[in-house]
Amino acid sequence: MLAFWRIIAASFRQYSTYRVATVAGVFTNSVFGLIRASILLAAVSTAGGELRGYDALQAATYVWLGQALLAPVEAFGTREVAERVHQGDVAIDLLRPLGFLRLQYAQKLGRSAFLLLARGIPPMLVGAALTGISLPTDPVAWLLGLLAILLAVTVAFLADMLVNLAAFWIVQTRGLTVVYTAVMNLLSGFLIPIAWFPDRLIALTRATPFPAMVQTPIDVLSARVTTAEALPEIGVQALWAGILALAAWAVLQRGIRSLEVQGG
Repeated sequence: MLAFWRIIAASFRQYSTYRVATVAGVFTNSVFGLIRASILLAAVSTAGGELRGYDALQAATYVWLGQALLAPVEAFGTREVAERVHQGDVAIDLLRPLGFLRLQYAQKLGRSAFLLLARGIPPMLVGAALTGISLPTDPVAWLLGLLAILLAVTVAFLADMLVNLAAFWIVQTRGLTVVYTAVMNLLSGFLIPIAWFPDRLIALTRATPFPAMVQTPIDVLSARVTTAEALPEIGVQALWAGILALAAWAVLQRGIRSLEVQGG
């Protein structure tokens, strides 16, 4: 367990050294947040000041919380898993005491923690100054929000890992990654709130793990759901985390058995 926390800390420190990239990321994130905010606020204004439960302040809050979660949830740093599978280097990774999935997960947590603090919160402060945001005042809501973020990162990590582990059987995973990223950005609710989808698409989206990656933590942190309502949502996140963890473990074990490295 100590090794797990040390890897998290090491990953955090590693990404904290990329100062120029961090500043550039904050600037880019803020600019795209302003673009998204202008689009969503225009939609709310066109609808008469309220659109499916979102007024202007709630729509702005949704945008800036989404921008804060984008970098931590997205799959930065995990694309090398597919490359290591193709090159056969994964055979060495599997011999490490910590375990392949736990090692990758620890690195993901350290990376996400830094990205949330350094590239997520500053754009949210920009949004608070320019458009205003609405955040809960109840400490319990904040604790549930942090738990929802942790589970969102976990679910996103496991789903992305399944895409990368497809490299055991697919020569080129780039196309699969592009499709996955597009579907994830849409169905997670990052582009627009899921409540704005057509009713049939809402039902389909709710049957996937994608809302657990973005929509759920935003709903909890923006106080769109009460504490009593947040607990079942977080329970769904935990359920998807368990399902995807079992799936990732099973795929990894199957891939290990089928692994063939050229040259020996």
